Amino acid sequence: MSTAKMERAEAAKLPDDDVIGILLTQHARIRDLFAEVKSADGEHKKVVFDELKALLAVHETSEEMILRPVAKRTAGEKEADTRNREEKEANKVLAALERMDVRSPEFDSLIATFEKSVVDHAEHEEKEEFPAVHRDCSADQLRTMGTRLLAVEKLAPTHPHPTTAGSPVAQAAIGPFASLIDRTKDALKAAGTGG
Repeated sequence: MSTAKMERAEAAKLPDDDVIGILLTQHARIRDLFAEVKSADGEHKKVVFDELKALLAVHETSEEMILRPVAKRTAGEKEADTRNREEKEANKVLAALERMDVRSPEFDSLIATFEKSVVDHAEHEEKEEFPAVHRDCSADQLRTMGTRLLAVEKLAPTHPHPTTAGSPVAQAAIGPFASLIDRTKDALKAAGTGG
């Protein structure tokens, strides 16, 4: 069984609105999208990469603002800080990938390296952070966090901020992925879930 299948199987054991189940399902989808980016070409490759970026923006921002404050208490501050630091580094790599032509060998090389770091990060979360949160939170707390995460998914952007779209200077200054993260944080705040 692939890791994505195992993540989906673990998520299926949990209530639909359990935050850990939602995050596991997102991890599985992220793995699927990496595989699709690697096997796609041309415009389809760009479309899939854009979908991957949007999911990573929602996923990472939700973890940072919804899960990590709880994880600091349950898994420990060092664990939560390490995961946040990894996500910050991942954002830098994504920014570099955004500037590349998806058809270039350099893109393929960097996306493979990036995938490994994202998978390693997810595995640490699944082994260290998620079990502690699940163990130390009530079912109601897990559902509340999950409901907040699902609200963010619905509100979060799927494309760069309109104030930067079509403006190479603005895109270069902030970058599409950074803009997605900013807009996801705004969605969290609008939903009353963060910040």
